[in-house]
Amino acid sequence: MVKLKVKLSLYNLFSKLAFTVLFVIFMPFIFERINLRQVDNDLIKKREDVIQMISEIGIEPFVESDSTGAFGSFDILKEEFISLEKVNLDEDLNYIEVSIRKIDNEEITYRIINYTFKVDGQQYLLEVGKSLSSIHRTQANLYTILIILWIIIIATTFLTDLQYNNHLLRPLDRITGKLTKISTPSMFDKTLVNTKTTDFAKLDESLVGLMEHIEILFRKEKDITANISHELLTPISIMRSKLENLLLSEVIDQKAGSKIEESLKTLYRLQTLVNSLLFIARIESQQYLRNETFSVRSVIEEVACEIKPIAEDKKVNLKLDAGHDLEMQEANRSLIFSMFYNVVNNAVKNTHGGGTVTVRSSFDNNSKFIVDVTDTGKGMTEDQIKILFSRFKTTIERREDGHGIGLAIAKTIADFHGIGLKATSERAKGSTFFFTFSKSS
Repeated sequence: MVKLKVKLSLYNLFSKLAFTVLFVIFMPFIFERINLRQVDNDLIKKREDVIQMISEIGIEPFVESDSTGAFGSFDILKEEFISLEKVNLDEDLNYIEVSIRKIDNEEITYRIINYTFKVDGQQYLLEVGKSLSSIHRTQANLYTILIILWIIIIATTFLTDLQYNNHLLRPLDRITGKLTKISTPSMFDKTLVNTKTTDFAKLDESLVGLMEHIEILFRKEKDITANISHELLTPISIMRSKLENLLLSEVIDQKAGSKIEESLKTLYRLQTLVNSLLFIARIESQQYLRNETFSVRSVIEEVACEIKPIAEDKKVNLKLDAGHDLEMQEANRSLIFSMFYNVVNNAVKNTHGGGTVTVRSSFDNNSKFIVDVTDTGKGMTEDQIKILFSRFKTTIERREDGHGIGLAIAKTIADFHGIGLKATSERAKGSTFFFTFSKSS
């Protein structure tokens, strides 16, 4: 996943690169034309300088110094030359061409301006030339400078775009930060983020309103759950008491007694379910204190010790590999015990005889403490994992001793303590539950 600010910067970068590619495709032709035009202007300028010099001092110093009546001058590297000679042509010349000249037994290609003029009735031909090699060298230097400049511009604009986008989207980071720091709507920071961007302001206001609405609904749900649970406990207790008294009566025959015992078992399961709902409601209402400091390893060992007889009865091998430990602070030990107990007990129940349940503790690469519970049971499908921590939705066949709320309790306790809880599974190979403790635990 890529952050929005990076996407915006990359878009600006790639759009610049796209235009640059088009420019690079046409750049050789454009630069060649510009460079040749500059060279031609230089040749014309030098021609005018020579004509100006001849008009000032006369042509005799140039042509009379040579017995052939001609004048030639080359620079030391033979990159430029000026030639002046007497000619008798039927037409006047004034054009630029590319021509090869042989100088000191060396053939050199020049770009030459040819120009004829008359002095005292005598026609003269003036040639001013520049070698193509020097022209190409200048063009290559321009290419190099342009590429370096282009790289600097692209890098600078990308960094400035990234910095600007970071500044522009800072309110969005604050808004998302408020969302990631909460486990319940009541913990959401309702202070509006200071921003001049209308879209972010509306988003923040909408989120605050949404959280307030969700908080009201959650509170109503918790109140309903707690009230119903309280109201159910009284009639359940009365019914259970009456059935127990009836069972003790001597007038009840064996067949009726069996039915009464079955009813008592059902009432016991119903009472357990109601107590579990009350338990979750109290946790979500934060009625439990988090003021204890304790060792996670000691809790795991206590859970393993309590569940070991159950595992032995099922002939399931329960292994404990608590090689690392974490001291939890500001936590509730009894709740953490219930959290681990529900998951480990669930793993044992869903592992066939001869299977193994392993409880490990370790630190990952980010120095986060992790406890994982792995079983060799039947495993789960993706659809089953999606509803794994939902209330009253079991991922396995209904059992006599389960009502589909144990893992929901574990998830509620984990959220209450800021502990990450997730599960992975593979059909017919088993499942693994991961408890990830934050660094502040």
